[in-house]
Amino acid sequence: MRRSGVIMAWNVFRFCTALRGLGSIMIFLVLAVVGVSYYAVVVSNYGPLLFSGELGNFFIASAVLILFHGLLVMLLWSYFSVVITDPGSVPPNWRPSADEEAGVALPLTSSDFSNPILTVQQSEALSDQTIPRSRYCRKCNYPKPARCHHCSVCGRCILKMDHHCVWVVNCVGALNYKYFLLFLFYTFLETSLVSLSLLPNFIAFFNDGEIPGTPGTLATTFLAFVLDLAFALSVMGFLIMHISLVASNTTTIEAYEKKASPKWRYDLGRKRNFEQVFGTDKKYWLIPSYSEEDIRRMPVLQGLEYPSKPDLDPQEF
Repeated sequence: MRRSGVIMAWNVFRFCTALRGLGSIMIFLVLAVVGVSYYAVVVSNYGPLLFSGELGNFFIASAVLILFHGLLVMLLWSYFSVVITDPGSVPPNWRPSADEEAGVALPLTSSDFSNPILTVQQSEALSDQTIPRSRYCRKCNYPKPARCHHCSVCGRCILKMDHHCVWVVNCVGALNYKYFLLFLFYTFLETSLVSLSLLPNFIAFFNDGEIPGTPGTLATTFLAFVLDLAFALSVMGFLIMHISLVASNTTTIEAYEKKASPKWRYDLGRKRNFEQVFGTDKKYWLIPSYSEEDIRRMPVLQGLEYPSKPDLDPQEF
């Protein structure tokens, strides 16, 4: 809608301040789901099969338990890497380069105003003004690099901010986006494995089959199956969405804000877009870490410099 000559878009991200109240409860919730799944798979079902005396059961249980523990290690490693890694902040006393300061002037937009709501007179007075390419955060009162956004939950500007994730109690930005994607990936694999491994027991619940175990272990198995299946399906949707974002070198916020145009300044092709997130060293693609060489020679991993198509407008959104 329009207000005082300025386009006011309904921004869903302003409501993220309500997430402050959840705090670290979400971390304990994640660990609780992991604990229920571990008890159902390892303690109640496949652990006892190792000692059943049947060779077939031994090999099946070994395969499931090895996969389960391997994926669990990678899941927790990725998860806590997202939780404890700073997503990237604007360095103290950062200023845009001389090229940016001397760059082609762009029309002043409502997002650059220090006041979110302007009067008609103010709007008309500013409509003919221009500003340099560098942007200015009206909340932090400091300049901010390209692709940087202010997080209302964290109370600061985040480099290449994607979103504030309540599940990791942290922002997802330039320095931990790869870890977040790996967390989604390993969560999907782990929850899918748990769902498939517990599926026979779940089916037996409704076939009047005889299932060994106490009522408590049966209830835990049932709960673990339902929880992991729900997580597998929901995480699959998020994973598909973020794969498409990585392929086009776009963040969730940028996909929301930018104009509906097939041209995006930072889309350099799927291979280079992928390497901006995961690095160039293939040995590190599936682990929540970067090689020292990648960190040293790829400033984009630090969230400050982003190569772009020179023939496109530097602010497509």
